[in-house]
Order: sequence, then structure tokens, then C-alpha cells
Amino acid sequence: MTTEFTPDVSFIIPAYNAATTLERAIDSALAQGAVSMEVIVVDDCSKDGTRALVENHTDPRVRLVALAVNGGPGVARNCGIEAARGRWIAVLDSDDTIRPDRLARMIAKAEKAGANIVVDNLDVVTSEGQHKDTMFHADRLARMPELTLADFIASNVLFRNEHNFGYMKPVFERSFLLDNGVRFDPTLRIGEDYIFLASALAKGALCVVDPTPGYVYYINEGSISRVLELKHVEAMMAADARFLAGHQLDAAASAAQRRRTRNLNRAHSFLTLVQNIKDKSLRATLMTAIRSPQAVWLLKWPIMVRLERLITLFRRGHHVAAAEAAKLPALGGGPHSTNKG
Repeated sequence: MTTEFTPDVSFIIPAYNAATTLERAIDSALAQGAVSMEVIVVDDCSKDGTRALVENHTDPRVRLVALAVNGGPGVARNCGIEAARGRWIAVLDSDDTIRPDRLARMIAKAEKAGANIVVDNLDVVTSEGQHKDTMFHADRLARMPELTLADFIASNVLFRNEHNFGYMKPVFERSFLLDNGVRFDPTLRIGEDYIFLASALAKGALCVVDPTPGYVYYINEGSISRVLELKHVEAMMAADARFLAGHQLDAAASAAQRRRTRNLNRAHSFLTLVQNIKDKSLRATLMTAIRSPQAVWLLKWPIMVRLERLITLFRRGHHVAAAEAAKLPALGGGPHSTNKG
């Protein structure tokens, strides 16, 4: 009787119409040193050459899971988890890459600490491959040996002109996910990564932090896909309600969640007010403003973000194009799994 090989890590790459970037992502996974691996590409009914690219891949460590119906990012990730055989699971977006030493370093850190999850820093690069920034200050992460549920919830709020911890790309111990029934919410198409990690932490997972940037996060600066919409906030509010119904939070996490809930309510009022103004409905605008005066104050926020961008660019001695000045902010809303801007 043969024993099935158990790799150190299973990479899960959900893919939808990703033929232009997928090979780059796969190559970066296969280039990992000092770990054994499998790369599972979950094709979510792509209409381009995504499926053929995987089917024709010559490396036997690359496997295709082809979905019969488009299910969205949560469904694709869950299918990848079910197919995985590795001791650790790492989700890699089809338009991103990872550094060659990332998984060996992260797994070693997690196993030394007896942790179930490990997160690291991210390098932000443009679609042309130019380094733009490192997402989190290394000294900030160095002061956080562990990521608690309270810290994670507190970071994931809107109207902050900085990245939140929801952008992190955790590596999970597969046995913890299976033993505790942690899965992605299949109904979500925004914020599913946040709920997934929050659920694991709420079930008692220990998450350690590696301040080294090992994940390369590509952005398309010309995209507006990260501009938050009312339907996005409503989806996040509904997901939070389901999360709270299914988990017991300690005092610190509960306090952070109350702040997040207030924040989402303010965001909902603000975006409702913006829509009222766009609809030229004076009555609806006044009613929203009366119900939530803070929504009126938040109208200044996009203007302040634009001014900060202009000041930063002038300080760097760059010429400011009109298009740059006119960009709408993302409202600090956290990452969209299938859309980046």
C-alpha cells in the first residue's frame, strides 16, 4: 500500500480570466526553496486561456481544479482547500507573486512558535513591476510577535488613508482549518479574506507575524475598481452579522468589533448621502444628513485625500497630472479579492 505524498505547502491560486499574469504567479510558487509543494489552480470558468495554460503546464506539481459554474472567490478558495494535501495552505492571487524564500521562512517561524497561522509583510509594485512601497512599516510588525483577533478587527476599518491588516496573505495550517471547519463564505465577493482570517482567530488560532516582505502585491494605478460602493458596505455588514452570530469574542475583540460596526454604519450613511446627492434628491439628502451628521463631515474626506496626494507629489518634485488629482480614494476599504486598483 502506497502512502500519499504530503507536501509542505499547497498553494491555492483562484483564477478567473487570468491568462496574462497566471504563469508569473505559478512560477513564483514553484521557485520556493527548501519546501516541497503543490500548486492548485482553481479556474472559476474563465473565458480566456487560463484553463489551457494550466492543463498544458509541464510541471507535475501544478494541478487544475476546473469549476463547472462560476462561484466567485470564496467558492474557488474552498475548492482549493478541499483539494489540498499540504501541511500548510497558502493562497496566492493570480496577479501576484512571492519571494523565493517566503514559505520556508514563514513555516519555520510558525512551527517554532507552535502557531496555526503566519502572516508577513507585502511589497507593493505597479503592474509594470516597479516597486512602489512596502505595505507596513517593518518596525511596527516587529513589535507585534502575534496578530490577535482584537488587533485584526481594529485594523479593518474605513476612512483611514493606509492599508489595513486585511491585505495580509496568511499561511494556514491545513489541519487547523479542517478540524475547526474554517471555510470561506461562498456568498461573499468582497471581504471574504477578512472573515476567513477573523473566523480562524475567533476559533483560537495562534497567528505569528514575520515583518519581512515576502508577498509581492501588484496594483494597477489606473484602475478605479477599489472605489467603495454602497453594496460593498452592505455586504460587509451582513458578513459581520453572520460572523458575530457564529463566534464568541473576548472583551478586547468585542470592543474592536463595536468600533468597526460604528465605522461601517457611518460608511453606509456617507455613501447613502453621496448617492442622494448624485440623484439630486434634496429630501433624501436632508433626511440622511439629519440621521447621520457625521456623514456630512465625511464629505470632506475625499477632498483631503486628494490634497494629501498633491502635497506628496509636489514634495517629491513630480509633475501632477490632472488625472492624478481627480482620482477617487478607496476609502481605506480593504482589498477586493478579484479587483485591484
